[in-house]
Amino acid sequence: MTLLQLTYAVALDRHGHFGRAAEACHVTQPALSAGLQKLEAELGVVLFDRAAHPIEPTEVGRAVVAQARQVLAEAERLEDLVSEATGELAGELRVGILSTLAPYLIPLVIGPFARRYPGVELVFEELVAETISDHVRRDLLDAGLVATPPTVRGVEEVPLFEEPLVGYVAPGHRLYDQDAIGVEDLSPDDVWVMREGHCFRDQALDLLARGAAGRPDAKAVQFESGNLETLQRIVDRGYGMTLLPWLAVQGQGSHAPASVRPFRAPAPSRTVRLVYAATLVRRQLVRAFAAEVARAAAADLPEGAVLYAPEG
Repeated sequence: MTLLQLTYAVALDRHGHFGRAAEACHVTQPALSAGLQKLEAELGVVLFDRAAHPIEPTEVGRAVVAQARQVLAEAERLEDLVSEATGELAGELRVGILSTLAPYLIPLVIGPFARRYPGVELVFEELVAETISDHVRRDLLDAGLVATPPTVRGVEEVPLFEEPLVGYVAPGHRLYDQDAIGVEDLSPDDVWVMREGHCFRDQALDLLARGAAGRPDAKAVQFESGNLETLQRIVDRGYGMTLLPWLAVQGQGSHAPASVRPFRAPAPSRTVRLVYAATLVRRQLVRAFAAEVARAAAADLPEGAVLYAPEG
């Protein structure tokens, strides 16, 4: 049994396809298949159901793959120990990020991180929170930036900062003349929200439910869209209002500053978290990334915002 054979098993479990697993391992498909057959022969069991689509591990195969991940993690830890000893961080860091964070946070992070860690290549992928946690668990991502606690076993979190929410109000809207708004001012009648599947939608609906608590005749939410930019553009055209995260309305963005309304204290907020696998081996690199994200966001968050202090 070799580390290479264990790598093949983990790759096939991850991709569910011989061709894609071979490509990920930078070998030919026959070489990967032969390596797995040797591993199965040595162990005396069948590790994968090759008739399934996608290919799935057998019951014993799942246990073997889980143990293989741990063995490979310990082997990779040797390289990580060298990096920690020399203080030189290098390699690729794969990060999942919410679409409600990506356009506003990534530009703040990439420049400072590249200057501080020139040997590290950041690779971002926009996904919903549930998928980010799942990909982190399956080692398809090294880390993720989310705004809800992970619900997947084997995934841990580090809080980075609290991001306040703001109202974004069209001219002529009933709240446009107010300098600040309260949750009690919100009504499902005229607020645009994200489409189902986005955690920002769930938070908006929770605030709307609280705002409509004293109005039993309030209508259900009627307006939904796939991204915040679309909602913002609709408001800019003079229709209704929406809720936006604080970072979305900072700097020289595409928003109209006159439409932004802060919430009266206590303002609603979301906790931006970094998630990673409990078995993660590249902890120093992920800690460094977490610290850089917290530093970058702190410069644009309002005075008094809650900032956490991840190690870095």
